[in-house]
Amino acid sequence: MPRLFQELETARTAETYERLFKKIIRADVLILDDWGPDLMTAGQRRDLMEVVDARYGRKATIITSQLPVEKWYDVIADPTFADAILDRLVHRSHRVPLDGPSMRKVNSTLSPRKPSFARILQEQRHATAG
Repeated sequence: MPRLFQELETARTAETYERLFKKIIRADVLILDDWGPDLMTAGQRRDLMEVVDARYGRKATIITSQLPVEKWYDVIADPTFADAILDRLVHRSHRVPLDGPSMRKVNSTLSPRKPSFARILQEQRHATAG
């Protein structure tokens, strides 16, 4: 979600907000990844409310979060906005709680890490120097 808020703020500054907003509203599925853990600013609350309200009952929205739904109210950090946003998000929603180890951790133990670009360059320089 931080990226969404950043893009909306940049679009507002560049006077392309309406175009970006319409693009977000028309998307068949909007994925709001990484809900929380930072508290929302007033501008972020306003932007999220506009997006959620415009999409409500029309298009699918998927939210991923490590926070339980009960903590989302606190992340919004304003009771009035929290009630309005969460009413639209949680009403008619389907929850899929996931439990178990992090897939990032599981995958990192299954396959060795790829070397970084800097490491590859270092190895090539070492090979040509030696």
